[in-house]
Amino acid sequence: MARYTTTISSPWSAEKAFDYMADLRNFAEWDPGVKSSKISKGTEPGVGTEYDVTVALTTLTYVTKEFDHPRRTVAEANSSVLRSYDVIEVTPTSDGCEVLYDAELTLNGPLGLADPLLALVFDRIGDKAAAGMVDALDGKKLQ
Repeated sequence: MARYTTTISSPWSAEKAFDYMADLRNFAEWDPGVKSSKISKGTEPGVGTEYDVTVALTTLTYVTKEFDHPRRTVAEANSSVLRSYDVIEVTPTSDGCEVLYDAELTLNGPLGLADPLLALVFDRIGDKAAAGMVDALDGKKLQ
C-alpha cells in the first residue's frame, strides 16, 4: 500500500474549502495527474455520487462513501488493477481552515508485490497534487 497525507492551511472558510474539495469534478484543477473528472451518477456531491476520473491511460470510477458536510468526505475507486481510498477532512481555524488529504493506493492481486515501489512513486505524485492544492486553496502546506 502506498499512502500520501498532507495538510494545507487555507484562508478560505471551512465550508467553502469543503465544497471545493468534496466535489471531485475539481480534481483536474489541482491534481496535475488528473486529466478530467465528471459526475457519472448523481447530480451533486454526496453519498453515492460517482465520478469518472481520467488519469494517465485509464478512467477510474470513484464512489463517495462518506459525506459529512462541511467536515469529512471519503471517496473510493476500485479497478482490477488498484484500489484508491481518499479521505478529505476540513477543520475550521481562527483564520480560515486546514484541509487534510489522506490518500491510499493499493495494487490488487499479484501486482500487490510492487506496492513498495509504488510508494516511492506515489510520494512524488502526491507532492505535485499537494502543490496544486496549495495554489487552489490560496494556502500553504503544513505537512
